[in-house]
Amino acid sequence: MSYTAADVKQLREETGAGMMDCKKALDEAGGDYAKARDLVRERGLAKAEKKADRETKEGYIASYVHATGKNAVMVELLCETDFVGRNEEFRALGRDIAMQVSAMAPETVEELLAQEFIKDGSQTIEQMLKALSGKIGEKLMVGRFVRYVVGE
Repeated sequence: MSYTAADVKQLREETGAGMMDCKKALDEAGGDYAKARDLVRERGLAKAEKKADRETKEGYIASYVHATGKNAVMVELLCETDFVGRNEEFRALGRDIAMQVSAMAPETVEELLAQEFIKDGSQTIEQMLKALSGKIGEKLMVGRFVRYVVGE
């Protein structure tokens, strides 16, 4: 099975991996796009695992206030450098995690990480963190969060 430059471009846009990584994955998968996407994601997760012992002293505090105005969340999302802390994709992940906390009310960070993402039940919060970590090249983690509800 063959693939085109458009396939490489689409895989790159979908996964955030480098062009050569996408090309190698498509070569290994024999042009099968779904297999190549899985290969790229697995490699990204493996890269994230290698970074597990690094320190995370930078980050971003993401917030979310529900439309009713009756519950709000702040999440501390940590990374290694201030450069990544200013990255829009990193910040968007923080906002998504804050919305997750608002909706699902986890008690601990561990419980939060194990939850399926409310916008996409095919992955957990931990998998989302690892995927972005593999893409960005830094260790990412949720430091802590707080959830406020009117009357509680």
